Amino acid sequence: MGTDIAGDGEPSSPPPLPVPDGLDDNGFPLPSSPTAAAAATSFADDFYRSGTDWSSLLAAPSPPPPSSEESGKNKPGGSLVQRSLFQAWGIDRRPRREEEGGAGAGASSAPSGSWPGRKRRRGGEVEAAADRKPLACPFYKKIPGTPFTVDAFRYGEVEGCNAYFLSHFHHDHYGGLTKKWCHGPIYCTALTARLVKMCLSVNPEYICPLELDKEYVIEGVSVTLLEANHCPGAALIHFRLGDGKTYLHTGDFRASKSMQLHPLLQRGQINLLYLDTTYCNPKYKFPPKEDVIDFAVRTAKRYLQKEPKTLIVVGAYSIGKENVYLAISKALQVPIYTDASRRRILHSFGWSDLSKMICSDSQSSSLHVLPLSSLQHEKYLETLKQRFLAVLAFRPTGWTFSEATGNQLDLIKPSSRGKITIYGVPYSEHSSFSELREFVMVYICLLVSETPKANASDTTIVPRIPKSEEQPRSSGKVKIGILCSDAES
Repeated sequence: MGTDIAGDGEPSSPPPLPVPDGLDDNGFPLPSSPTAAAAATSFADDFYRSGTDWSSLLAAPSPPPPSSEESGKNKPGGSLVQRSLFQAWGIDRRPRREEEGGAGAGASSAPSGSWPGRKRRRGGEVEAAADRKPLACPFYKKIPGTPFTVDAFRYGEVEGCNAYFLSHFHHDHYGGLTKKWCHGPIYCTALTARLVKMCLSVNPEYICPLELDKEYVIEGVSVTLLEANHCPGAALIHFRLGDGKTYLHTGDFRASKSMQLHPLLQRGQINLLYLDTTYCNPKYKFPPKEDVIDFAVRTAKRYLQKEPKTLIVVGAYSIGKENVYLAISKALQVPIYTDASRRRILHSFGWSDLSKMICSDSQSSSLHVLPLSSLQHEKYLETLKQRFLAVLAFRPTGWTFSEATGNQLDLIKPSSRGKITIYGVPYSEHSSFSELREFVMVYICLLVSETPKANASDTTIVPRIPKSEEQPRSSGKVKIGILCSDAES
């Protein structure tokens, strides 16, 4: 199947095809459809049977509608994001019209990623969507042959689910989980459990912390959590069913050789692999995290030698990127300042080497941690002008990776404006393309299923790994289909 990757000179997708009525923007049956339950099962079964040939999921060809040219356009800036799975598969989704009270007043349906708490406009009036039912849980959130779901909290109570697993504490995975949760036990690592209780006020009776590398039997299924090399508390989830089949859900992870050598993953075949494919594009070849940290430390030291009154700023998510600013703190022998909310979260980790470096006085430290999404350095420097004369900031994320720079980090060109310098450094807590490929090829997989982000429609299909590169460790045929979502958390 051809690829459709904006900005990389890849061949474009074939003309879009119409989609049967009764399906949402991701190809799943609408809850209101009379045959929704049966159709959902059929669609999921067809998907898992299709492997890398998705043609069985397409409708019969017909002329594209007049608006198809607009719907097929890529977003500006060469983004890999697709509007929906239908677009990724080369299918055009015609606008759906809703009939109200027989009056024929049309209204566009809410986006597939919307949650009932949001508001939408209908008939010129804003309707509180609290009356809407939660979205139906898609099949890729469910673990086949078990009463389990993973990172499916935004769907509320899932029929047939007796255990809800949370891979890690990032919003696109725990979204929908609130203090009102009462649908069943939540299984996660101990660190994630503390964050769920502290930040979301979830009833502790529903929180079930599990230790890493310890096997538990839940609903007759052996479950083991493994270190995911992502943010603190993130875990791979390994399921071993009673019939001997093994499934691995990666959540979000940064693959490594030590991970591949884990005794549990060395035992044999993984029958089903749910894969984090955030950077599933051949252009992403991240340098080791240690190299990026070393570059940040060296750069900070160099700037401080030029101007001792330089404020070092590191952008970070609510959790994640801790190793970057902790390394700078140790190298410069300065404390870490951040706001009260983040301090509370960092202390909850129970990391003594981190906790002892945290301070609450912005004037007493030259190393500050700010939200990655809102680094307004001019305003921030203005509030500290009595103490600092310049700002050196780091944006540690894989999206700053450049093929031109590659692993030669000293070639990174910062953006500078006045007394403020910002370095985008390719420190990623997700796997690069080459790391994903190596991880997949280690195991004998019957299928690779994506683990989508909060908006499951943001997907694109990437080429299958050439057969010449398939080197399974047994005579069993490898059947791999990869779906790619590209949103960092």
